[in-house]
Amino acid sequence: MHFWGFCSIFWGILQIKSNIFIFPIRFVRALDIDKKLLTLVMAGGRGERLHPLTRARAKPAVNFGGDYRIIDFTLSNCFNSGFRKIYLLTQYRSITLDRHIRMAWNLLRRELGEFIDSVPPQQLIANKWYEGTADSVYQNIHLLEEHRPDIVLILSGDHIYKMNYRPLVEYHFEKNAELTVATVDMPAEQSHRFGVLEMDSERRIIGFEEKPETGKPHPDDPSRILTNMGVYVFDTATLVRHLIEDYKKRDSNRDFGHNIIPQMVKKKRRVYGFEFIDPDNKRAKYWRDIGDLDSFYEANMDLVSVSPEFNLYDEELPIHSYKANGPPAKTIDESHERKGTAVNSLLCTGAIVSGAAVERSILSPYVRVNGGSHVTDSILMQNVQIGENCQINKAIIDEGVAIPPGTTIGLDPKEDRKYFQFSPSGVVVVPSGFIFK
Repeated sequence: MHFWGFCSIFWGILQIKSNIFIFPIRFVRALDIDKKLLTLVMAGGRGERLHPLTRARAKPAVNFGGDYRIIDFTLSNCFNSGFRKIYLLTQYRSITLDRHIRMAWNLLRRELGEFIDSVPPQQLIANKWYEGTADSVYQNIHLLEEHRPDIVLILSGDHIYKMNYRPLVEYHFEKNAELTVATVDMPAEQSHRFGVLEMDSERRIIGFEEKPETGKPHPDDPSRILTNMGVYVFDTATLVRHLIEDYKKRDSNRDFGHNIIPQMVKKKRRVYGFEFIDPDNKRAKYWRDIGDLDSFYEANMDLVSVSPEFNLYDEELPIHSYKANGPPAKTIDESHERKGTAVNSLLCTGAIVSGAAVERSILSPYVRVNGGSHVTDSILMQNVQIGENCQINKAIIDEGVAIPPGTTIGLDPKEDRKYFQFSPSGVVVVPSGFIFK
């Protein structure tokens, strides 16, 4: 059958199904939401603004917080919500992400219908790579035909936050929505970084702009805006129809934020916003888009603050990842003058601070900082070795880099710029594989 004919039949079946069963689906709280829902995680972006950290790995596979990969936060949210039918839509350097998924997420029970499967571009519909977020779903529309879910949860694999998605899905049912967009408020001056929503008093989305200079203000606080979190709940029939309509347009970016959502809002479809707030104090919960080096650095540094806003020690919503087997972290006093100290820092498995001082930094597994060295406000990825009498300040040192004794990084920007990349705020990045002369 011709592809467009298949899509038309599939969409027609979904329309009939949703019309027949609208009462039990819409107005009765579903006790088995997970059986009605399929999760798609968009994890194929190049992460060009995170270069050189993404030079050798997919953006969702980049280390974060010492012990984790970025993708672990989205997948942990799914796992903690009880949603365990997950497809990862991968593309760029997908093997690095696939390797981590095999090592860290092999705890699901396929015989119980649980799975996390990676889906690189299959080129079943068109002989091309994914062109945008919506296109990655469109090219895998056969997965929706296979599972026939009532609703589809679509997530981004490159954000840091903790969220139970069940209240979001229940809200989607309660509002009789065709699409529900999770939103979090941010300072108005950050409008240019995000998709910005406008909602009426019923929390129906009446406006949507992608990265405007000045976004519409929050209805309760003109100094804030409502930003798109990249978390969507779609009715399947609605999703399929709009993906097909969008694909027929030659001038489309094939993107949810640029195309699908604005078009649905313009057509006055039932699109609602779900505010990601603490129900007790009504304040926005922690959510970070770590799309560039500065936001990546700042989100990591959030973890080493005295009272971090993002809690890695929360037992109710734990973050799962692969944990390397090895000895505990250790500090060593080499002498009276050379004590091994670590203050306001995270030390992971096998990390050793030997006669050195570490402050406000993250030491990933098997990092070693040797005698007389001083590391401040820095992120050291796995297997980084710092020689004796080094000075490292406000730097990101990627995996496996060995820094020779007496090296200074982050104190002389003019000299550092000869060899290393800098973020706009002045963070030095030493790439994996860099060889010091």
